[in-house]
Amino acid sequence: MSWMNLSREGDVWLMTLCHGDNRFNNESMAAWNEALDTIEATEGNAALVITADDPKFFSNGIDIEPILATHGFPYFLNDFAPRLEALFLRVARFPMPVAFALNGHTYAGGAIMASAGDIRFMRADRGRFCFPEVNIKVPFTPLMTEVVRLLPNSAGAWEMMSTGVAWGGEEAVAKGVIEHALSAEALLPTAMAWATEMAKKDRATYTLIKRRFRVALDVYLSK
Repeated sequence: MSWMNLSREGDVWLMTLCHGDNRFNNESMAAWNEALDTIEATEGNAALVITADDPKFFSNGIDIEPILATHGFPYFLNDFAPRLEALFLRVARFPMPVAFALNGHTYAGGAIMASAGDIRFMRADRGRFCFPEVNIKVPFTPLMTEVVRLLPNSAGAWEMMSTGVAWGGEEAVAKGVIEHALSAEALLPTAMAWATEMAKKDRATYTLIKRRFRVALDVYLSK
């Protein structure tokens, strides 16, 4: 079973996660980086939309129990977690417009990944957006905190981080942490339409503006 499908419509790349609840582990992170390598290596203006094909989940976060059972906590802390942070950082600084079309539950590491995008579209009728870390006693790392700060409303982001509340699409939009809540039928077409327009922007100029706006992330580039 593959981890994702990658396709292209004109200047818009579409990455579709296709592995159930799409948790992060060594295999899925390798697939993420391979797909991003392919997209980044292409020339010319472009944009990226990331979604999933499961009717219930976008991503349920880290596949932590098998990782700990197989490799132990020191490995998780010193090897796996830094590589996952590097993936979040890569998406947050990715050299083109990046939209997330959140088709279902987006929890923990999945929600941090969605925070790294430039814009988020979410189903209004199904799925929740949640940072449960405070409830499971897993503090955010400094880099993860900075990525979550990229959400459009810092007060809403803090409420989510500090309480572990899970919001549906309409409430997440009302709280300002998600930009658009849409029907299932409109979700992907709307995200693709946004990406089609944004792909008309000069890629080098957009990338420079984006990275300067997110300059707080630069401190993590050498770590």
